[in-house]
Amino acid sequence: MSTDPSNLINSYKRRQQLGPFIVGGLAVLLVLVGLVVLILWLSGGNGPAISLFATETPTPTMTFTPTLTFTPTNTPTETATPTLTFTPTPSAPFEYTVQEGDSLAVISERFGLGDKGIPLMLLLNPAIDPATQIVFVGQVIIVPNPGMELPTATPIPPDAPRGTQVDYVIQAGDTLASIAARFNSTVEDIQELNEIENANNIFVGQLIKVRLNLVTPVPTTPPTITPAGGVTNTPTATTTPSP
Repeated sequence: MSTDPSNLINSYKRRQQLGPFIVGGLAVLLVLVGLVVLILWLSGGNGPAISLFATETPTPTMTFTPTLTFTPTNTPTETATPTLTFTPTPSAPFEYTVQEGDSLAVISERFGLGDKGIPLMLLLNPAIDPATQIVFVGQVIIVPNPGMELPTATPIPPDAPRGTQVDYVIQAGDTLASIAARFNSTVEDIQELNEIENANNIFVGQLIKVRLNLVTPVPTTPPTITPAGGVTNTPTATTTPSP
């Protein structure tokens, strides 16, 4: 099949003339597609809100609410004046609860009882063992008042019948033998009457009972012995039990 050169030339010229129109049409089509896509995007809420026309922006009205401000007032601070509490000195024996670390010596020193404190406490508290003088925490004891004196020695009634019982408070330097001699009694009877097992286990301030005139002092004159120095021994009186 033969091709006419003139037809080819004419066909080429037509294509050259249609080329710009085709390109322009494609461009317009692309622009239209882009506008459609843009409109859909904006109308869907995913894009920024674009206003084509300026709108009047209302000016907000500022309403101020008054704030109550309290100004602190300096309140004077009252300074408490310390009250001096004076501990009165007891005028009579009083109850005391033993505290941790207490002993009769500590208690006596705390209340200023002096040397008579322990004997007086033993006298006022018969439940305290005089041998050990142990007190325990929480124990309630009787404490003598400062200045309290130990009871004085019981005088011997001159005409007391045999076996008369009297109370006696042991004094410093006393022994059961000296007490027995003073009251014409015996050590054995004093021990039995007061349930004292050991005659040496007595203490100052202890209250005991003594029966008088169980023995009658009978002076006896031992043989006179003249020692080498020329001094003559003086006879001494001894006591013998009454029949």
